[in-house]
Amino acid sequence: MSESWTATGLEVAVAAFSPLLDILADVPDPRRAEGKLYKLPYVLLFSILAIVSGCNSYRGIVTFIDVHRDRLNAAFSLKWRRAPAHTAIRYILQGLDPATVETAFRRHAALLQAAGGAPEQGSIALDGKTLRGSFDNFNDRAAAQVLSAFATDTALVLAHVDIAEKSNEIPAAQTLLAELGVASGAIVTLDALHCQKNILRSQQQPASP
Repeated sequence: MSESWTATGLEVAVAAFSPLLDILADVPDPRRAEGKLYKLPYVLLFSILAIVSGCNSYRGIVTFIDVHRDRLNAAFSLKWRRAPAHTAIRYILQGLDPATVETAFRRHAALLQAAGGAPEQGSIALDGKTLRGSFDNFNDRAAAQVLSAFATDTALVLAHVDIAEKSNEIPAAQTLLAELGVASGAIVTLDALHCQKNILRSQQQPASP
């Protein structure tokens, strides 16, 4: 591998992740003002990269960062001597405000959707999923359920919304469609349980002030 190829590869990496880092910079940091050795946007970005690479634990994220630390330092002009402790990553991720993280996710998804040149009247599929391992028998807590909006034209997940524990997908779908502001003429596909008149009316009538 030549030095020129390596430099070009690093430049591409920085350019590709720059918009996402800017968005992650707007996520409030749950840590105290002092002692922030690792900047939050990079902790979040590297955690995302670790998870999409197959890591499914806090220790796995640490291992990913340690293995790729030299390349990550070079690509993002960092001087990390080691990865954060898994307890530090756990504290950071568990302390994040889910609403602000979802806002950041939707902003990034919108940028990717626009870059993909998707038509304004595209196709969106709504589907609910149960999060594996999210139940808690000890505290009698049911598994968490999430409804996602998937743009079939670009193969992007545009947004998520939690399904309340004592509810179902129907009100969650109405909320998600309203928040996305789906364009008139767009094709929206849902499961059969959503075949109700109220869903159509919610899209045709403006919300009450």
